[in-house]
Amino acid sequence: MSAKTIAIAADHGGVDLKALIVAQLSEQGYEVLDLGTDGSASVDYPDYAYAVCKTIIDGKAESGILVCGSGIGMSIAANRYPEIRAALVHDRLSAELCRQHNNANVLCLGARLLGVAVAQDCVNAFVSTAFEGGRHQGRIDKLSSPE
Repeated sequence: MSAKTIAIAADHGGVDLKALIVAQLSEQGYEVLDLGTDGSASVDYPDYAYAVCKTIIDGKAESGILVCGSGIGMSIAANRYPEIRAALVHDRLSAELCRQHNNANVLCLGARLLGVAVAQDCVNAFVSTAFEGGRHQGRIDKLSSPE
């Protein structure tokens, strides 16, 4: 992925992992738009998923990362938007495949399910893997317009 600006957000279950990922991406030269949350007080994950998705839809970021306790809620919330292809991943291979085959533009991670090293490896795979196009493009087109 050639993205230079990445939007990131988390709910209270993912705030610690989000901070580590922000530092990781910043060190790698990405511009990171941190859209919150920044504390342990309970918040509603759909609000943060929306913030990242809106940033991508508006062209202010090329891709996004969402973190919650399991990653499930964030992925469901993000995939409500036709322009978003959010993938919940659990290892490097699933992070690579979501880019290669699905042209995912949002990575979803479960902070309570992944160790830090695995999560950071998933982020590295996501930002460094290109979409293969070809036979996959027609399938991607059907995601927004199934006819």
